[in-house]
Amino acid sequence: IPAQDACLSCGACCAFFRVSFYWAEGETMPSDVIEQLSPVYSCMKGTNQKNPRCVMLSGEIGQQVSCTMYEHRSSSCKEVQAGDEQCNKARYAHGLIPLVDVEQPMPSNDDDYDQVC
Repeated sequence: IPAQDACLSCGACCAFFRVSFYWAEGETMPSDVIEQLSPVYSCMKGTNQKNPRCVMLSGEIGQQVSCTMYEHRSSSCKEVQAGDEQCNKARYAHGLIPLVDVEQPMPSNDDDYDQVC
């Protein structure tokens, strides 16, 4: 599975971290999905608790998930990249294997042969 596609079957980060952001980012989000943390910071509802899960996460973690407001997600959501340290920390917490990039080596013995696609 390409790392970027793994997010569609994962969702671990959405149910592991508190999704906090500068309050002004919340102005493009529905007010009923935001929790005020301080005069400067807000977070996604559901993520500021012992067992976090963003209220905008739909589906089953590790199976098939989606963010129901993906186009308007916060900068902290955009910072987590498939296979990075944060991603793999969340995946581990949910019993999922880490994502790693695997480089495909170029064949070295095909100089005299036609390529088969």
